[in-house]
Amino acid sequence: DDKEYVGFATLPNQVHRKSVKKGFDFTLMVAGRGDPAGLGGESGLGKSTLVNSLFLTDMYRDRKLLNAEERITQTVEITKHVVDIEEKGVKLRLTIVDTPGFGDAVNNTECWKPVADYIDQQFEQYFRDESGLNRKNIQDNRVHCCIYFISPFGHGLRPLDVEFMRALHQRVNIVPVLAKADTLTPAEVERMKNKIREEIDHYGIRIYQFPECDSDEDEEFKLQDQALKESIPFAVIGSNTVVEAKGRRVRGRLYPWGIVE
Repeated sequence: DDKEYVGFATLPNQVHRKSVKKGFDFTLMVAGRGDPAGLGGESGLGKSTLVNSLFLTDMYRDRKLLNAEERITQTVEITKHVVDIEEKGVKLRLTIVDTPGFGDAVNNTECWKPVADYIDQQFEQYFRDESGLNRKNIQDNRVHCCIYFISPFGHGLRPLDVEFMRALHQRVNIVPVLAKADTLTPAEVERMKNKIREEIDHYGIRIYQFPECDSDEDEEFKLQDQALKESIPFAVIGSNTVVEAKGRRVRGRLYPWGIVE
């Protein structure tokens, strides 16, 4: 072919190679107030279990569990767990930001403030690094997403849930999830999700919105995308136990009537 060749057609491949070589940073925050009675562990919502299930790793190996009395006197703090994951040659530096103490005190007035301050500090640090001279090795510690766990033991959002999400929805992408969905029947899950959606709209909480499909996408993909959007808040179940299902070893919960993956 005698046609002159500029070379910009290879730009996507160059960008892809550079990104894969450098790897990616992803910071995920997990938050939510558990059951006041302390049922089911530290905060009772299965936050650490779900994170381990999502990323097939043990992020909380060295964590010290507090008893009920220690939780009540504990103040909100920010803890970070960092792990490097590689999948098919793509490297991910995963940071999980946890919020132990959130909602556990007797007086929870503005207990979301340390969390908001932490998010703001990471934005400021990234801005300073981007404005500096040595921008080659910048580490992105901004909080990219917050999974907010909603207790299945209530009747929708609690006042603290509303306060937290309204305080943070302009700072971070909030993805609300209904925790421990296996404690509810399918009908209860649907009622709870409808109630949460109504309250999110009522209180003007801005949660993460999935991007719209391109017009040229096939119909099956569009239907899947729509179903995903209509599933918010996601009903989630986590497990640290590996079970065998249909010849595969997966993380799941084993019940007398079947396996939940």
